[in-house]
Amino acid sequence: MVERMESESRKLLGRLRDAMASDVAGQARLDKITHLIADSMGTEVCSVYLFRDDETLELCATEGLDQAAVHQTRMRLGEGLVGRVAKTGKTMNTPDAPAEKGFRYMPETGEERYSSFLGIPIQRLGEKLGVLVVQSHDARVYTADETYALEVVAMVIAEMTELGAFVGEGAALSARHQQPVVFKGTTAQEGAAEGHVWLHEPRVVVTNPIADDPQKELERLKEAVEQLRVGVDKMLDMSRSGDSEQLQVLEAYRMFANSKGWMRRMEEDISRGLSAEAAVEKEQSLARARIGQVTDSYLRERLSDLDDLSNRLLRILTGQGRETGADLPPDPILIARNIGPAELLEYGRSLRGVVLEDGSVGSHAAIVARALAIPLIVHAGRIATEALNGDHIMVDGDQGVVHLRPDDSVVTAFRDKIAMQAEAQQRYASIRDTPAVTRCGNRIELNMNAGLMADLPSLQGSGAEGVGLFRTELQFLIRNQMPKRMELAELYARVLDSAHGKRVVFRTLDIGSDKVLPYMKPNDEPNPALGWRAIRVGLDKPGVMRMQLQALIRAANGRPLTIMFPFVAQFEEYRQARKEVDKAIAREVKLGHVLPETLEVGAMLETPSLAFAPEQFFREVEFLSIGGNDLKQFFFAADRENERVRRRYDTLNVSFLSLIEKIVERCARTDTPLSFCGEDAGRPIEAMCLAAIGLRSLSMRPASIGPVKSLLLRCNLEEVRKVIIDARHRGEQSVRPAVMEYLREQA
Repeated sequence: MVERMESESRKLLGRLRDAMASDVAGQARLDKITHLIADSMGTEVCSVYLFRDDETLELCATEGLDQAAVHQTRMRLGEGLVGRVAKTGKTMNTPDAPAEKGFRYMPETGEERYSSFLGIPIQRLGEKLGVLVVQSHDARVYTADETYALEVVAMVIAEMTELGAFVGEGAALSARHQQPVVFKGTTAQEGAAEGHVWLHEPRVVVTNPIADDPQKELERLKEAVEQLRVGVDKMLDMSRSGDSEQLQVLEAYRMFANSKGWMRRMEEDISRGLSAEAAVEKEQSLARARIGQVTDSYLRERLSDLDDLSNRLLRILTGQGRETGADLPPDPILIARNIGPAELLEYGRSLRGVVLEDGSVGSHAAIVARALAIPLIVHAGRIATEALNGDHIMVDGDQGVVHLRPDDSVVTAFRDKIAMQAEAQQRYASIRDTPAVTRCGNRIELNMNAGLMADLPSLQGSGAEGVGLFRTELQFLIRNQMPKRMELAELYARVLDSAHGKRVVFRTLDIGSDKVLPYMKPNDEPNPALGWRAIRVGLDKPGVMRMQLQALIRAANGRPLTIMFPFVAQFEEYRQARKEVDKAIAREVKLGHVLPETLEVGAMLETPSLAFAPEQFFREVEFLSIGGNDLKQFFFAADRENERVRRRYDTLNVSFLSLIEKIVERCARTDTPLSFCGEDAGRPIEAMCLAAIGLRSLSMRPASIGPVKSLLLRCNLEEVRKVIIDARHRGEQSVRPAVMEYLREQA
């Protein structure tokens, strides 16, 4: 029976191949396919529904229903049985369709009340394209072999749709990857950029979904799988002396590469008429569909491993692989599902911008993008599926919007915005060396944030007075193993050399939360932002902290050194960390090494609890830096990675400004130097208000220094402070409206 079905499946796929190759219009080709399927399966009806937009399905071809309904009958995602199949991405096989919940009778199609219904999702690598349906008068459940055969056919239809085999009139049959598309994501790094798409992992195009010679395809598959296994074994051999976590990942790779079940399923797909590439992609699509339904993080990772192996196998079969960074266009904007910091650094400053389907605001990639001063948008829908290499693209990092293949009106407006920004940058360059002194005579110190050697040239070019935050974790994140103390000391020494005597505040290792070292065992925590991170890791793993402190002391080599501990939540944590510094100094004395000329040890105030620490803490700590990003999310209980809640709360909220004002007052009483570090420091309106309530040192990305200084030079902080106090007395939730009105009056 199975052999007969395999023969019928191959026969049907052969006829489909002929239909695909025929020189007829897209609609005629699709009509012919529905006829072939109905005839082959002995059903009264075969219909193909394709998406005309993200929420609407359209009847695009049918055998057995009224032809006048084609391109006229539409349904919403989830509506009727067809809509349910489209929404869930799962096959529906029922002998009594009218009795099913949600059944919708469509009289406009001239359909009779067919009993049996088999609906198969048409999808490709997780992208939903439509639904393939067969119906019969007889009340019967379609057999497993019939269902399997139709799934194979649906997969081929998906490939043909991707290749443009059905392009014709109407939105549902419009050419794919040619229409303008707008993606709304989350801003991870501000800025605007125009360029052309460069896919980090370009989609493999399967041009031959149907096999001419199944035996030859089986041999091609076996050869490719063997090549894959050899490659994985080589990676394992090279990593034997490395970290155990990396070995575990590669062992999982090898397990899948040697999986008999995976191989057997692909061989069955080929025996039913698919090419080797199509068989691999069919199993990959099923794996991706399962990823979306699995909540267990371990299982998701393993399915992702299988997804990655499938990509490797497809590149071997098609020869469509390539090295990262090769043949980049002159104005590349990188598109990827996700990317690691080391991979992003390989591209370097050649990129105009980066857009990710996944990622996060605080991810490793976001930190590197900020260091490279390139716009970054994360959570950008299905852009890696929709974009093609070479597509025209515009990235608005300020609004978190991506315009793919934009129309002329969008291009004109966007270029006007870029031109205005360029003009503003020229104005900012003219005040680069001017101190930020307000009209009321207050001087505000403007520092820059950094994390890579590539950042340091901006110290001179931006007019920054120093480095208010140097993130040391990047040197740990971009490696596959723990860096050596000597390597870190050499790097930190080069940072101090490049600063040419300006103050550099080195923040100790801030890992955990969304920054997990590749060679460190991840912890599955329900809320990692509130979990084992930053100084908590350092105090629990003192060996790593000591090694980094020794590297910093040796890098100073007699020069001034400033060290800051992140995420301090209570006084005792700072005291313990400070003791580690004293121990490191004592050890260097014993070894006869040169000590820093001066040593400042401070903390980041990122939790509300530290604002209410004992007075003695403020007297003992040598300086404080408010970490605005974390402090705001904890103050408002709003995860800054959650787009639904993070924008609800304003930095200029009266309550939040009151907390910062309290910190300013406590530091003033104890004569503790205080600065503010974070995204809000680099926003001119927010920076002006922070200065108005008493902050005299701000640290931001280099590109923000010019805009912030420009506004500070024109403002009177005493007047702004009065506006803030008046808004508070009126009981306003945020001072922003009042401040904006004041600025309009001053213009």
